[in-house]
Amino acid sequence: METSLYQPIKTFIEAAGYAVKGEIGGCDLVGLSPGDPPVVVVCELKLSFNLELILQAVDRAAIADEVWIAARVSATGRGREADKRYRNLCRRLGIGMLGVSDRGEVSVLVSAISPMPRTNPRRRSRLVREHQRRRGDPTLGGSTRTPIMTAYRQQALLCAEALCAGPLRPRDIRPQAPDAGKILLSNVYGWFERVKPGTYRLTELGRSAVTAVSGR
Repeated sequence: METSLYQPIKTFIEAAGYAVKGEIGGCDLVGLSPGDPPVVVVCELKLSFNLELILQAVDRAAIADEVWIAARVSATGRGREADKRYRNLCRRLGIGMLGVSDRGEVSVLVSAISPMPRTNPRRRSRLVREHQRRRGDPTLGGSTRTPIMTAYRQQALLCAEALCAGPLRPRDIRPQAPDAGKILLSNVYGWFERVKPGTYRLTELGRSAVTAVSGR
């Protein structure tokens, strides 16, 4: 699975000084450098190098300063990573290539030496904001069949956990979840119920969500 590539690539990019998280804004892996504004690095993962991987990287050029693609290198040495035409295409597009061996070793096949153009500041800002607001790194990059733990869902779960003890007002929960007021009011997941103006309680659906996450 593509998720098996995530940890080796994450470790490699973190070693270059970036804070790395998976599945941000549709990208398999996003790294932010310290500083303001941060340098944004995006890496897309596939089990093998193919045209779809390059097309994904080209799309990410609108939101990143540096774009990489990563895949397993062929044990026989006959994969696309050995094709000079494929490497030259990445080089001309400014896309870096990373190869991952069966032992999890990462090698640079093509350096991302050309800065990628910023043509969509709004998408880039959403990507940076979601990365910065998400607590920890709860989702492996390359995941396709599991729900993504977004920053919004993390805050909604914090609200639900707080309401397990009984009805509360949004301001009682804001120290843990700054967006508690909007989350309780919009009730996207059906976890909350207003018992009187300004006071909410947890529904059975919300209690089940907390149980599923905490294992209680």
